[in-house]
Amino acid sequence: MSATDTVRHGTARAALRHRRFRILFIGATLSNVGTWMQNFTLPAYIDSVTGSASLVGLLVFVQLGPLLLLSIPAGVLADRYDRTTLVTSMQAVMMAMSVVLALSTWSGAPLWTIFVIQGIIGIANTIQAPAFSASIPLLVDRRDIPGAVSLNSAMINGSRILGPTLAAALAALGVGIPGLFAVNAVTYLFLAIPIVLVRLPNPGGAGPTRGLSALTTGLRLARGRRSLSRVLVSMSVFSLVCLPYIGLFPSVARLNLGLDPEGPTYKFLYIVWGLGAFFGSIAVGTVLSGTSRRDVIVRGYGLFAIFLAIFAVLRSPAAAFPVSAALGFVYFMTATALVTVLQENLFDRERASVMPLWFMAFGGTIPFGNLIAGPIMDAIGARWVLGVGAVAAVGLSRWTDLDRLSPADFIAAEDVEPAPRDGPTRLL
Repeated sequence: MSATDTVRHGTARAALRHRRFRILFIGATLSNVGTWMQNFTLPAYIDSVTGSASLVGLLVFVQLGPLLLLSIPAGVLADRYDRTTLVTSMQAVMMAMSVVLALSTWSGAPLWTIFVIQGIIGIANTIQAPAFSASIPLLVDRRDIPGAVSLNSAMINGSRILGPTLAAALAALGVGIPGLFAVNAVTYLFLAIPIVLVRLPNPGGAGPTRGLSALTTGLRLARGRRSLSRVLVSMSVFSLVCLPYIGLFPSVARLNLGLDPEGPTYKFLYIVWGLGAFFGSIAVGTVLSGTSRRDVIVRGYGLFAIFLAIFAVLRSPAAAFPVSAALGFVYFMTATALVTVLQENLFDRERASVMPLWFMAFGGTIPFGNLIAGPIMDAIGARWVLGVGAVAAVGLSRWTDLDRLSPADFIAAEDVEPAPRDGPTRLL
């Protein structure tokens, strides 16, 4: 029996045996540590300077709003242009903007300049996201897509932990906020260089390559396959109603728990929440790899509702630590299971057309939730916002029961293309 035969397909370990995927996974992890260091520091900085949850919500909106507005055109670009060039170009733009952000905070530039810079970073990230995400599944055997998706989610949340940890360590060494943004600028090279070396696959597109019809290809595909539309609508509602607490985490901690967003207790609370999210995402490709992802989604929504309701009424920072860890775990366990179902029910040629809809659902609706929730938190506090999210998660638990769909709503194994578009991928 060969070494590859001893690894069960669909697990994180099986995905890591693919060399090209492994290289990009490591590079993306290192790069995202810097990204999350900046994503963690900037909202806390805005909340500390202004004391306004509304402005924190606006910051999240200008960063993530482009995901809702530009993801579909970005998917068309991913089908039309070389993905390696597209992604590395956008990495260069985000790197440059991080340098400008460092200079702006160092020089005491007006607050509006920070919002403009975040907006440009958000646009660049939106343009490169479909090309990158649609390419990753092509670097592994199709049977290993669940493991690759789980690792990608774990990478996001692992860097969500390491980023604030690195920020705290650098701050202890005397590095100020401008210095943190400068360090983040350097970390973009950790992904850009491996992408140039490995190069991203460029499969053919799923639909027309010209005109307005190219923008609606993904919508037609999702509408015609209910497993896709159900996942996308579910994630949209989840992001809009249940997840504003993430972008407004500094404000929630200040209003509910009396924590200073720039203080060590808040930073540790955020890290604990991120640690829970990390284990929740990695669980889908490890201990839960043999569990039906449809069951994981239903139970995940139910557990999320319970923990969010508890988190909403807490007043003690000490009690908030275990609850935030559990909340992070079920949040990203559920989100990872949802995107896994989505990826498993796409043909390779369809990914660049449909994945933009996932970015719109997962990230694009969050800024609107933050814009709505921020003023409400300023007016009546955070507890009502979190409570409404808990109630919505209960409804999603039942509505997103994919076992109630018919087999025709899913891709059958015998219908799948046998090989990636740019040649066979083998386990190493």
